[in-house]
Amino acid sequence: MAKKKDENTELQILEAAKNVFQAKGMDGARMQEIADAASINKAMLHYYFRSKQLLFEAVFKNAFAMLAPQLNIILNDESSIEDKVKNFTSSYISFIIKHPYLPNFIIQELNRNPAFLQKIQENSTLLNIDKFKKRVELEISQDILKPISGEQLFINILALNIFPFVAKPLIKAFTKEDDAGFKKLMKDRRTEVSEFIIHAIKK
Repeated sequence: MAKKKDENTELQILEAAKNVFQAKGMDGARMQEIADAASINKAMLHYYFRSKQLLFEAVFKNAFAMLAPQLNIILNDESSIEDKVKNFTSSYISFIIKHPYLPNFIIQELNRNPAFLQKIQENSTLLNIDKFKKRVELEISQDILKPISGEQLFINILALNIFPFVAKPLIKAFTKEDDAGFKKLMKDRRTEVSEFIIHAIKK
């Protein structure tokens, strides 16, 4: 019974922390605020997570563990590259709209702590693009796609999907959009990005 209570409390903390991190970001979030949102005291919060950094990492790992499997399914199924681009883009952007802190946190952590990637691998499966690359080669040989390396295509897909979230303040300033307007732009990109890439690579 005690173990179940502990698990429930941890889930309660992670959910509260996710909401605070989404609203305030890593730097703006405070442990006391997270404790209040989880309806526990700060001492209890520190019992489960000794620092804000460890708590952020736990929130990230939970989210990444939800995202990576669905993206891996898309990359490794038997669908066409066109369908993979559409499904990957739609899944990624839809997920990040709900978890907007993830892209900046990944970049921040990789720059600050290169070993962070290894920590992710301990509990999560990273994206595997081997079958994706083979599918690209197949469709090039079938004269469906223009010549392009699978690695370069995958980097292009990542760049077009990730960058707008990382550069959110800049994009909002250029487009003069508020948060609601930015969110709509990102939802529109679920089709805009895939159509742009497909148009660029198909013969």
